[in-house]
Amino acid sequence: MTVSEALKTRKSTRAFLPQEVSQTLIEAILNDAKHAPSGVNMQPWRVCVVSGDKKRTLETKVIEAFERGAKEVMDYAYYPSSWEEPYKSRRKETGLLMYATLGISKEDKQKQIEQWKLNYRAFDAPVVFYFFIDSRLEKGSYLDYGMFLQSIMLSATEKGLASCPQAALAEFPSIVKHELGITETMLLLGGMALGYEDTSALINSYRTPRISLEEFVTFHS
Repeated sequence: MTVSEALKTRKSTRAFLPQEVSQTLIEAILNDAKHAPSGVNMQPWRVCVVSGDKKRTLETKVIEAFERGAKEVMDYAYYPSSWEEPYKSRRKETGLLMYATLGISKEDKQKQIEQWKLNYRAFDAPVVFYFFIDSRLEKGSYLDYGMFLQSIMLSATEKGLASCPQAALAEFPSIVKHELGITETMLLLGGMALGYEDTSALINSYRTPRISLEEFVTFHS
């Protein structure tokens, strides 16, 4: 598989098979990804690989908090506080496309909530990565981290695995840090589901559109 093929094949997978992923394969993916570039080679990534009983315990506690209406402040603002165009329309289109794929109407709030809760279970993937960064670092390290995350996903794609990067897994940082023994000096950036795609699941036919080059590129010579 070429890099171009991996880029175009990778997608956010939201239904996984119960098939386990070997630690050898997980380590191979992370060994690939660690070669991502970072400013002055800071390598700002800290990863917790969670599976089995620990995954079930952690997701149960997060879902219980969500269901009782508990709120936490994320360690950083992932989304803007006010949505402006063109981002507002793109966000809306993405949500509508997903619910249309699943046959969930705009009025069916309960089904929307149940679909959202699947985020906290990492869509039942057998493995979930939680990503942390030192709170003393600045925006440049967040750029570095993005390249690291993409490297994980491309390596996973090459090896026949599916993934889904998830900001939702950063919504309850105190629960996650407590369960994983992470200090408050670290910020929880998010998570990533990892496993083998359930190709029979309707949700995995969902695709988000991409804008054309003309909409975001200008050439100067």
